[in-house]
Amino acid sequence: MEPAPGPQEKYQLITRNLQEVLGEDKLMAILKERELKIYWGTATTGKPHVAYFVPMSKIADFLKAGCEVTILFADLHAYLDNMKAPWELLELRTRYYEHVIKAMLESIGVPLEKLRFVRGTDYQLSKEYTLDVYRLSSVVTQHDAKKAGAEVVKQVEHPLLSGLLYPGLQALDEEYLKVDAQFGGVDQRKIFTFAEKYLPSLGYAKRIHLMNPMVPGLTGSKMSSSEEDSKIDLLDRKEDVKKKLKKAFCEPGNVENNGVLSFIKHVLFPLKSEFVVLREEKWGGNKTYTAYEALEKDFAEQVVHPGDLKNSVEVALNKLLDPIREKFNCPELKKLSSAAYPTPSKAKPGEKGTKNSEPDDVIPSRLDIRVGKVLSVEKHPDADSLYVEKIDVGEAEPRTVVSGLVQFVPKEQLQDRLVVLLCNLKPQKMRGVESQGMVLCASSVGEPHQVEPLDPPAGCCAGERVYVEGYEGGEPDEELKPKKKVFEKLQADFRVSEDCVAQWKQRNFLTKLGTVSCKSLKGGSIS
Repeated sequence: MEPAPGPQEKYQLITRNLQEVLGEDKLMAILKERELKIYWGTATTGKPHVAYFVPMSKIADFLKAGCEVTILFADLHAYLDNMKAPWELLELRTRYYEHVIKAMLESIGVPLEKLRFVRGTDYQLSKEYTLDVYRLSSVVTQHDAKKAGAEVVKQVEHPLLSGLLYPGLQALDEEYLKVDAQFGGVDQRKIFTFAEKYLPSLGYAKRIHLMNPMVPGLTGSKMSSSEEDSKIDLLDRKEDVKKKLKKAFCEPGNVENNGVLSFIKHVLFPLKSEFVVLREEKWGGNKTYTAYEALEKDFAEQVVHPGDLKNSVEVALNKLLDPIREKFNCPELKKLSSAAYPTPSKAKPGEKGTKNSEPDDVIPSRLDIRVGKVLSVEKHPDADSLYVEKIDVGEAEPRTVVSGLVQFVPKEQLQDRLVVLLCNLKPQKMRGVESQGMVLCASSVGEPHQVEPLDPPAGCCAGERVYVEGYEGGEPDEELKPKKKVFEKLQADFRVSEDCVAQWKQRNFLTKLGTVSCKSLKGGSIS
């Protein structure tokens, strides 16, 4: 059994390959007394790619140094950052991140039982945290909040207020996760210095900040989820990995902005303590490097050819990716992957930018279905079989909706109830009262005829989107044109399952909190 590393050895492990450390003296002082508590957070936005092995490799270093490590899945941050993760996809993407990050850690031999995994919404919606957000907002200037998020929060012409909140929440996370240090990329530096400036104003301690360099992508710029050619996805096939590496920027002798060399330095060397350049005997045969600097020197002097370097990285990278691909080959995770990152619908040639063009696909995402809360229910003044309801669907004013439910649902059972409302039908008058939506209900087949309003999952809020599994992406039509009969065509395949779950072609109706259902009408229709 190897002896436990001493404070100096721990310090070297914790700080190796970092670009900058803020609070070095405090770090050494803590290591002389006890183990360091540190966290790394990731906003659950675009699909994680191979550059995520860089922080994973450092997390392995932290564990070797005896640190207590927390991984934060920052789901609320993903929404605040210019809605990079739409609210209706937030839960799905967070689950995807949890599975894929754990699979990455396992592929590099990190024991998961030594880590603590936390979701931001586990504590960021608490009374205490919310009060601290308000306290922080009372001392932070708009200038400082904007400056702090400049390199992390997506910059747009008309920024949202949510982007100004983002740095403050990240600062507060340090206190609420009860850590000594936060680890991130050097692009987070302004948020880290923001935290150092403002946490003490709330009576909280200033933390240590550890920063990784930004690893170049395959094109020579930052590796990004939004730039397809700059990154290799964790689930890319071997032939795709080969293709992307072949196109990667790796100029002979050039060690600047070289994403291939950077990946070796920050991922492969720390994990294996060596790297083998594979090449044919006629070119000198395989060569094993035990120090990155020696490899970089040989590449700079053109002793190592870019083609051999790429081929060697391809082999090593596929060894890391194989267990992740295998894990995600099961039906459950395939389904999660496609639901969390649905393929965006593409306009047909010649349609792009055509003002009057109409989508031809009759798909569920064209329906604007939302959770509604019934605020009031009255009998229609001119029709005994109709109710007139006021329903909150998250807009400035409640909608007026006329429903033929008098014979089936007592008034008191509708009052204050959560319902499922189709919101983009063309408004129409029903016996003199304009109806601005349709309450979706399950109906029994045969006699006696029974009707039950569909029930959203408990805990939903008015205005939350309801979508069909696999069709989470895409914008609903602003208004369904009656002549196109989009709803009628889709509604023909609406059914209630034997588990009382609402479905379209055996795909569940969902919100971010779960499935939409009815009380008892198994096998019924929905209208």
